[in-house]
Amino acid sequence: MNRTYTEEEKELVFDLWKQGAGFSDISRVIGAKPGSIFTILRDNGGLKPKKRNRSIHHLTLEEREEIRAGLSAKMSIRAIARQLNRAPSTISREVSRSRGRRWYKAIEANRRAWRMAKRQKLCVLASNTKLKELVIQKLELKWSPEQISGWLKVSFPGQSTMHLSHETIYKTLYIRTRKTLHHSLAGHLMRSHKLRQSKHHSRSGDRGTINIVNGVSIRQRPKSIENRSNIGHWEGDLVTGSNNTHIATLVERKNKIHSYFKTKR
Repeated sequence: MNRTYTEEEKELVFDLWKQGAGFSDISRVIGAKPGSIFTILRDNGGLKPKKRNRSIHHLTLEEREEIRAGLSAKMSIRAIARQLNRAPSTISREVSRSRGRRWYKAIEANRRAWRMAKRQKLCVLASNTKLKELVIQKLELKWSPEQISGWLKVSFPGQSTMHLSHETIYKTLYIRTRKTLHHSLAGHLMRSHKLRQSKHHSRSGDRGTINIVNGVSIRQRPKSIENRSNIGHWEGDLVTGSNNTHIATLVERKNKIHSYFKTKR
């Protein structure tokens, strides 16, 4: 059975990711699987979504209750509007959108309004085909969003509709729900990550990296080892899997003899 995560847990996931924590680090904090952490982050590209707040211009649940009470008392739309200090057109549209006078229910109307407000708004690139095509062309040429943003300002002076910030390009690339720039275009960036990462981000928690104290750099190994002329020199690697399992592999450089060890912490 799939676990349902609370809004507070999701916010914590995005906050920890922004601070540089890896999937495994975050999964230990909230008691989840690393794959679940990736799923939470994926659709928004690792970028924390803005917290939803109701606009002061929108009707509140209390106001909708007053509308329901007024309709039940056979009050006119104008009388209800005066009572709430709202425009009659606002009350009229609210009632019409919610099945009319006879079937109006405050809680259902409030849920519908909240659901409709959640609909994805068109981003700049979705409404400007020419600008979108130019951005895609430059990304395929491995230009960075910063370069593209600067080039647009120079190439189209005085045309604000052809300008956009580098952050908008990053967000459109990584936030998959926008469905404007395919996320595969992120592969053309210098850091071709599937998710937007903080500059403090470290994968040490995911890969099980071990810092060797007083270790000798591989750049200092003798030429006899480098050209594989002697027997007895081994290379090692560590693969970390699910459920905290690890496989260490050893390969003799000259004769290619393999050996491996499987462990579970």
